[in-house]
Parts: sequence; structure tokens; C-alpha cells
Amino acid sequence: RFQACVYFASVFQAMSCGIHYLASVFMAVTPNFVCGIPGNVSSVLFYNSSESSIEDIWTLWTSTENYIVVQLENGEIWELNQCSRSKREVSLDLAYEYKGNKSIFSCSDGFLYDDTKWKSTVVTQWDLVCDREWLAKLIQPTFMLGVLIGAVIFGDIADRLGRQRVIWFTSAGQFVFGVAVAFTFDYYSFVIVRFLLAMVSSGYLVVAFVYVTEFVGIKARTWASMHVHAFFAMGIMVVALVGFLVRTWWVYQIFLSIATLPFVLCCWMLPETPFWLLSEERYEDAQKVINIMARWNKVSTPCKVSELCSVQQDDLVSGRTGDNDTSSTKKHNILDLFCNWHIARRTITVWLIWFTGSLGYYVFSLSSVSLGGNEYLNLFLIGAVELPCYVIACIGMDKLGRRNTLIPFLILSALICVLIMFIPQDFNILIVLANMAGKFSIGVAFGLIYLYTAELYPTIVRSLAVGSGSMMCRAGSVVAPFCVYLRSVWIFMPLLLVGIMALLSGILTIMLPETLGKPLTNT
Repeated sequence: RFQACVYFASVFQAMSCGIHYLASVFMAVTPNFVCGIPGNVSSVLFYNSSESSIEDIWTLWTSTENYIVVQLENGEIWELNQCSRSKREVSLDLAYEYKGNKSIFSCSDGFLYDDTKWKSTVVTQWDLVCDREWLAKLIQPTFMLGVLIGAVIFGDIADRLGRQRVIWFTSAGQFVFGVAVAFTFDYYSFVIVRFLLAMVSSGYLVVAFVYVTEFVGIKARTWASMHVHAFFAMGIMVVALVGFLVRTWWVYQIFLSIATLPFVLCCWMLPETPFWLLSEERYEDAQKVINIMARWNKVSTPCKVSELCSVQQDDLVSGRTGDNDTSSTKKHNILDLFCNWHIARRTITVWLIWFTGSLGYYVFSLSSVSLGGNEYLNLFLIGAVELPCYVIACIGMDKLGRRNTLIPFLILSALICVLIMFIPQDFNILIVLANMAGKFSIGVAFGLIYLYTAELYPTIVRSLAVGSGSMMCRAGSVVAPFCVYLRSVWIFMPLLLVGIMALLSGILTIMLPETLGKPLTNT
């Protein structure tokens, strides 16, 4: 009962991480647009269609190569493109085709946006189009850079100061920075606040994995750890739902951030993990937590810390000096993950799996937006397809083992990448199904690696190991948007890169040890 309450309280907040990670999908969308006009419009022409206002034209707009012809009240005729506008020298009659002389001007009067789907986005708010388009493309990579830095910083802090304090700080930070994003006054303040939001979101997710892993027993550890991802996926589904209902970006951001509030109000009641307290030699505090657990779970047999680790405790208490008191925290840094060749090889392999999992996860996700159909439904399905994949992963991990599940799914995702290359572009449904299968298989590997990493390393560096792994994972997510841009070089280039990385990771995983049913190590 105690572990269940702690678990569901902790993973509820993981929904908020999923929400913020994918929020920019709709918040930073670029609608159809053309140059602004220097006067009042009397008539609008688009091919053979004549309308009284530009708003009526957007339903006919099909390509960025299109232009709109407008006649002003003073008789001038203008051609409006996306990033320039031209004034016709001869304006006798209003026709779409024109062979005469034109004067080209920049978009000094701003831009006109299609607001049929979105009333306001950050792109329309700050005109992040044309020569400022690169700023819009940097929104997601800069967020992921914050996620990368937050993973390492908070992973290390959690090992030094404890899991409980980091969970308090990061969950409160998610709410404060999440709401603050909606009230930013320009692009740069928006990016900075979202960067801070990314750091605390990442910090929470990393520490929450370690937190629930240390509280839940061996028997339930697999399902408990994996389904933190399920709540993250539910956060993605919430983004799709809120995006469908709310079409103004700052209102949308506030609604998404309010989802965090219930946890912020009760997170101060979460206890520190006995594992961390024991590693810090705080035996009395560990005993108090264990007594509370026993009382909640109605365990009649007393459980004493002194009996559980009496030999270790006696040795430490008798041999302790003032200098030793700080030495344990000083020596726990990222270099411990490379303390000998055996551990270094393990770390390099684990980091590669993290990077590949994240790269594949986001390449499949970002690519699926351009598969056609309803974008809200597409995003909802992207989140929903993860739920069964974690169930399959859990069954495989418990029956076959962590390593024996990871290897086939990494290799399967590489094969699916190759398969997609041979599907004709006309077979839309087949392409969608293949992309979902790819997301499913890489999702199994991506979800599994969190728990596997936590089990491969001892308590004193566990958060740091998961945090540094998560840093590699975020490096993959920073690279992923740029990887998707390589479609302009060759349409299958992103899939080729993911396939090669997945195949290499799958082969190297063979050298890792199996951790199924083994107790967590402490030193």
C-alpha cells in the first residue's frame, strides 16, 4: 500500500514531463501566411476565385509557391508572396496572371496569417517566418539542450542531497516556469524560460525513475519502472487533447501547466528512499521511513536496519573519522563510470543505447506529423502506441530478461527502417503502420534502458549513471530535428541513420550482463 501511494504520486508528475516535452508541436506551428498590405483591400483574387477578404482565400491555399493578388481601395494592385510583395506598374484590370513590370518590396507591414486552425502561435506572435524562420526551428532543439543539461545536474545533485529534495524543487519548478512561459514578452525570454522549464522537467524525470526503482521491490520493479513511460505517453495524449480544444498558444500553455498543480501541493509528503539514507549512513532516518512503511503495509514483524546491515554498520561506525565524512560525496563523479575498462565498456554501450533510443523515438515522432490526416489524432496515436509497447516490454523483461528483450527490439527497429525504404510512397496506410511499428520497437528499447541502467550501477552512482545516460539520450533528441531536416538531401536519410545506430547498439548489447532477479548493488 505504501509503495503504491508513493509510486502513483511520483508517476502522476511524469505526465507533466510528457506535456512540456511535446508542447511546442502545436505552440510553435507555422500557419499559412503572406506579406502584409499597405492599405485597405477592396477585392482579392486567387487563381479563378475572387473574394472580398484574404481570410476567405486560406481554404484554397495549397502550396508555399502560391501568391495572392489584391486590389486596394486606391486602385493599386499588389501580388502578395510569403516573403515579399510586388506592386504592378499597370493596374487597369484585376487579373491573376500579369506579364508587365513590377516593383518588389519587403514585408515591412508585417504578415497576414491563416487563423482558421490557430488563433495565435509563437510564430505569429513574433513573426518567426522568412528570414526569422531559423528562430522557430531552434525552439525544440534549445528545449532539448536544457533537458540534456538538467539530466546531468539534477542526477548528480540527487546523489549528493537526496532524491526527495530534488523531487520537491523540480516539481515546483515545472509549475512556476510552465506558467511563466505563457507570460513571456518576446522570443528570447520565451526561449530562456522554456530552457529552465526543460532543465527541471528533465531533472524530475531522471530522479523519479531512480526514486521509484529504489522504493519498489524486485518482484514489481520492472512494471513499476516501465510504466513511468506510460504516464509520459499519457502526457503526449493530453497535449493532443488540449491542442484540439484551445487554439491560443499562451492559454494552451497555462492549461498544460495547471496539470502539474495537484502534485505540487502534496509532493512535500513524499519520504526519502531508505537506499539513499543507508548509503549516506543515516541509519536512524532510514529506520523511521521503514517503520512508516511497516505501519502502512500492516507488517507485524519488526524490521530493524541494524539487523539488516549490522556488519556494515559496525565497521563504518567504528572506523569513521571527520575526514571520511565528506570523502564519500567527493569521489562520486562521472569519472566513476569509467573507473576500469570493464565498467567503461559498459558505460559506452549504455550511452549508445540511450542515444539511439532517443534519436529513433523523436525521428519517428517528428516524421509522423507529415504523414497526412488530422494532426491532433496523429499526435494522440503517437502517444497511444507507446502504451501497449511498454506492456510487451515488461512481459519480455520478466520472462526473457532485460538484455534478451533489448537486443531483438533494437535489431527489429533497424529492419523496420530498411523496410520503410522499400514501401512505395503511394501506400499511405502501410507507411503509417510501418512508422508506428518502428516507434513501437524503438519505444520498447527506449523504455527498457532506464531500468536496465539503474540495475547495472550501484546506489552511490545510480542517479549519476541514469542522469548521464539521459544526457546522451537528450543529445539524441537535440540531433533528431536536424536529422529530420536531412530529408531534403534524401527522403530516407533519417531512417538510414537510425537503422545503422540501432543495429550497432543491438550488437554491442550482447556484451552487457543480465540483471533480471538480481538485487540492487550498494557499492
